[in-house]
Amino acid sequence: MGTVDLTKDTFERTLADNDIVLLDFWAAWCGPCRAFAPVYDTVSEANPDVVFAKVDTEAEQELAAAFDIRSIPTLMVVREGVVLYAEPGALPQDSLESLVKQVKELDMDEVRRQVAANNAA
Repeated sequence: MGTVDLTKDTFERTLADNDIVLLDFWAAWCGPCRAFAPVYDTVSEANPDVVFAKVDTEAEQELAAAFDIRSIPTLMVVREGVVLYAEPGALPQDSLESLVKQVKELDMDEVRRQVAANNAA
């Protein structure tokens, strides 16, 4: 599938229509973002069942602000509407592949139980 560019107009629909979405918040002027892009693209090609999206923080400042993005690149993983991972910094390919594998293997019923318990506390 490769990567897709997200805008404020396509963001919510993309998350609603797909079980797993990885979000790469980036900017063209960011050296680490440019270095991470080929890794992100390679892992996206190996996982066609996952949406690998890119959010240009310069063009989509509202989205970057909504997620309080303060450092780029920032990688976020959303599964079934739940943010499971959000960390700044570029990952090496093996770490990104491992993260995708772990997200796919999660028991989302258990995750939702944990979220509900944390919210109740």
